[in-house]
Amino acid sequence: MDMIDEIKKWKKEKNAVILAHYYVNPEVQQIADYIGDSFYLSKVAVGLKEQTIVFCGVAFMGESAKILNLDKTVLMPDKSADCAMAHMADAQTIQKMRDTYEDLAVVCYINSTAELKRHSDVCVTSANAVQIVKALPNKHIFFIPDKNLARYVAQQVPEKEFVFNQGYCPVHEHMKLREVKRVKELHPEAEILTHPECPEAICEISDYIGSTSGIISYATQSPKKEFIICTENGVRYELEMRNPDKQFYFTETEPVCMDMKKITLEKVLHVLKTGENEVHVTEKVREESGKALERMLELAK
Repeated sequence: MDMIDEIKKWKKEKNAVILAHYYVNPEVQQIADYIGDSFYLSKVAVGLKEQTIVFCGVAFMGESAKILNLDKTVLMPDKSADCAMAHMADAQTIQKMRDTYEDLAVVCYINSTAELKRHSDVCVTSANAVQIVKALPNKHIFFIPDKNLARYVAQQVPEKEFVFNQGYCPVHEHMKLREVKRVKELHPEAEILTHPECPEAICEISDYIGSTSGIISYATQSPKKEFIICTENGVRYELEMRNPDKQFYFTETEPVCMDMKKITLEKVLHVLKTGENEVHVTEKVREESGKALERMLELAK
């Protein structure tokens, strides 16, 4: 029996479902029951009939799935797979901002730890951040942890006053403008599609700015045949699968999240067999951080 057949066998035996983010390895996306960005996967995680969720992604995703499904078993193929940006804010700064601004809403990007979600009013993803911030009654917004996504949202919602945190996604933050321009010189007809976690200079020369799912949808619906993709290179699999007649280019220094790439078929099979790497959250954390996640799902309907 090959590994994929074995995964299917154990998945059935354990009454399990496999969720995978677009940034994991292509072979992992191939065996997943659901593939998507953070927002899609957070919605899918609620209401699944299976008892066990194998989450092929990084730590905050498994935490969020567990918070929204306390009665289910959530397994991470690699428990060390983490997101640096998820830790780039702190409770002390949040409290300082609350003391400074009377009508403050703390808006927490879902790419954050459960501890940060506990101290926030609502979670957002790159796909729904603009919609949710517009829906909030508060004038002042403290957006954590990502400064680049915060800047993008602030530009779309000029009626709000933003307080910026200094967190960032290392993969997007370190993309080089000169490399994007170089690809454009080589492929002048290509449109530049960019994730809002990228620096402002790259966003400014882009034809489209949006979430991972937004980039995929845009490229799929566009009559254009060439695209420069400014986000993590795992998205290539879905782009090429949906659009075999189109060309997708990345910068010379390809944007790679090494934590996402830790997820392998071997590790998926191992946790299905053993039940190792289960995600646990306390009832207190679930209750306090769950409010921000549940409010996101409510406002994003």
